[in-house]
Formats: sequence, C-alpha cells, structure tokens
Amino acid sequence: MSALNLNIPHQLSQDEALKRIKSLLTNLKEEQKDVISNVAENWQGEKGDFSFSAKGFDLAGNIQVTPSNVEINADLPFALSFFKGMIGSVITNKANELLK
Repeated sequence: MSALNLNIPHQLSQDEALKRIKSLLTNLKEEQKDVISNVAENWQGEKGDFSFSAKGFDLAGNIQVTPSNVEINADLPFALSFFKGMIGSVITNKANELLK
C-alpha cells in the first residue's frame, strides 16, 4: 500500500465546502461509470469515509473538511502506487473545481 495524502485549501465556509465535497464521489461515479463501481461513503459531520473500485482495484480512505482546507487520505494498492502523482493531481484538480 502507498499512502495518498492531499491537503486542498479553500476560501468557502466550512458548510459550503462540505456540501460541495460531498458531491465529489457522486460526480465522479457518474462521470466515470465505466471505470468506477461499488462506491460507498459514510459521513459523520465534517468527516467522511469512502471506498470504491476502479478498474478492479479497491480504494478506501477518508475526507475531512476544515474551515480552511479539505484533507483527503487514502491507501493505494501497490499496483497503483506508480500512478500516485497522476491520481493525486486528478483528485486535486476536481476538488479545486468544486471549491471555487
């Protein structure tokens, strides 16, 4: 496993950032329905756990929305660790779009 830890700053209220980030997995599932399956998320306040399968690989992690940033932490299977930078960039770009 390889740890993916992202910290994405935002200028929104914590509630607005939370609302927008909660739509991240929903949007991703719709946009990438041929690649992503078994999406699950569980939110407790501003903390959420998520899991999904992508091209046969299971991914899981957590998200925390704070007043100034969004922290996303996940464990990538070894086979995906080679794409860690690309995966991090895609997630960061998508989150930045949502948090504008």
